[in-house]
Amino acid sequence: MAWSVLIISGVFEAIWATALGRSEGFTRLTPSVVFAVGLVVSMAGLAYALRSLPIGTAYAVWVGIGAVLTVTYAMLTGDEAASWTKIVLLAVIVGGVVGLKVLH
Repeated sequence: MAWSVLIISGVFEAIWATALGRSEGFTRLTPSVVFAVGLVVSMAGLAYALRSLPIGTAYAVWVGIGAVLTVTYAMLTGDEAASWTKIVLLAVIVGGVVGLKVLH
């Protein structure tokens, strides 16, 4: 259960990070609200997962999921340039996250 919650929390990390960028310094209401809700859900899920997972592993997985999804979304929407190098490096991050789960 903790791993499922951690993965969902990582998705919400990507949501709040993306919303933070789109809030334009909290001057736009909708992205600012999405940021706040996403942040609370993400942190609450991480806190729940930390009840049974080691902090180092859980944090690395949470950040990895959030980072990969945030960059992937930015590349898909054209906010960030895509390249094969970035895609390969994102795959390395995913491999590291999967490796941490397997080794746990």
